[in-house]
Amino acid sequence: MTKKISLLIIFVIVCNSNTYANNTRFDSLITAGIDQIYNIKLSEAKTTFGLVIKEFPKQPAGYFFDTMILWWKILLDFSNEKYDDQFIDRLEYVIDFCDDILDKDPKNVDALFFKGGSLGFRGRLYAYRENWFDAALDGKDALPLVYSAYSADPKNIDVQLGFGIYNYYASVIPEKFPAVKPFMVFFPKGDKEKGLKQLDYVSRDGKYAKIESLYFLATSYFSIENNYDKAMDYTLKLTSQYPDNPKFQSLLGRIWIRTNSYKTAAPIFREIFKRSNAGMPGYNDVAKREAVYYLGAYYDEISKYDSAKYYFEICETASNKLDEDEESGFLINAGLYLGKIYARFGDTKKAIKKFEQVLDYREYNESYSKAKKELARIKDQH
Repeated sequence: MTKKISLLIIFVIVCNSNTYANNTRFDSLITAGIDQIYNIKLSEAKTTFGLVIKEFPKQPAGYFFDTMILWWKILLDFSNEKYDDQFIDRLEYVIDFCDDILDKDPKNVDALFFKGGSLGFRGRLYAYRENWFDAALDGKDALPLVYSAYSADPKNIDVQLGFGIYNYYASVIPEKFPAVKPFMVFFPKGDKEKGLKQLDYVSRDGKYAKIESLYFLATSYFSIENNYDKAMDYTLKLTSQYPDNPKFQSLLGRIWIRTNSYKTAAPIFREIFKRSNAGMPGYNDVAKREAVYYLGAYYDEISKYDSAKYYFEICETASNKLDEDEESGFLINAGLYLGKIYARFGDTKKAIKKFEQVLDYREYNESYSKAKKELARIKDQH
């Protein structure tokens, strides 16, 4: 839920720089660096944006995109907060850098763009961490910068990303999550359909913001609109261009799962599992845990219970390692699956222990009633 709410105050502003628009070197470095980020080649991206900073030290783009490398480190494992302080410090550096430019030139398009983008990403992180007050303040400060940047350069397609995100979420989120409504007093009214059209426009014709728009549309159609055909269209564009991005890859797998196409999803999650074991960049324990859970569900569905047991036990081990504040849905559901598999294999003692373990966890998606039902069934059979 928090991930959906957080996007209310995103103003991801990427710039088709006026100052350097005709500089082939600048443009090629920025484009290459963005591609490296989305390909999870983060070390290479660090080098690329280091060159941008060195060769164009008065332009905020290099500092901003270099900070986005940290954002993707956070995104690949959002439960881990070790990069938060560093990310916020770097964003504040970009904000101060842009303020220095705006003090001398209040209409500088680049400074307006990247200050707005930095405020948006800081607010996004605050919202993910449920710091709603600071998130709302950053959103309130970012929105006028978006309008100012657009007024200064109305031909910039990428700026429509910020408008699209705002229009969509300002319309959708208050209805889905009433707790957010008090924060909406800070903002103008949204327009969902207009926002989706703006985002689609950027996804087709944007320069630097095209991929961000595609990802936003894919996740929105998947998790909010429940329009899996649309989600699939946008996600396939992402995975075809960035086949080594685990976030894009797992989204594709989850769309197939949501449409009950476990057989189609299985090879995707098997590849994620393989890459995680091989230590490929971005394929961490979080990606591995999700992959083995869905592989377990697939094998359970086709009645290959030995294989299902294998993957669910890996999922359980990974979850015990990853879950810090509370038990994850992966751990709880894997426990229910394993209990039923143990019972099916005739290992009553192990099955009872597993269901009782589920009852010790927090309740998740009627897990208590499901565990109690299975325990009662075992009791009736014996």
